[in-house]
Amino acid sequence: MKYMNANHVLPEKLIVEIQKYVQGETLYIPKPETEYQKWGTSSGGRRMLDRRNETIRNSFISGSSIQQLAEEYYLSTETIKKIVYTHKK
Repeated sequence: MKYMNANHVLPEKLIVEIQKYVQGETLYIPKPETEYQKWGTSSGGRRMLDRRNETIRNSFISGSSIQQLAEEYYLSTETIKKIVYTHKK
């Protein structure tokens, strides 16, 4: 989150109206909910985890054990179970 001076981005009438409520303070203005992105969408982290999880599922289907996958991917056996027993939508 970066700081922006209201005098540079908002109309003077709006600043005067806002000053009735807040003066000289930092004010957070959230994005509309329609602009939210899920975690990892921008960075590609979500895509990377989805590919990893698909590889884990395929390895499990091909005969790898939960314990083997946990050791190979440095994850807990409970995490591996969640990955292999959850149906991807």
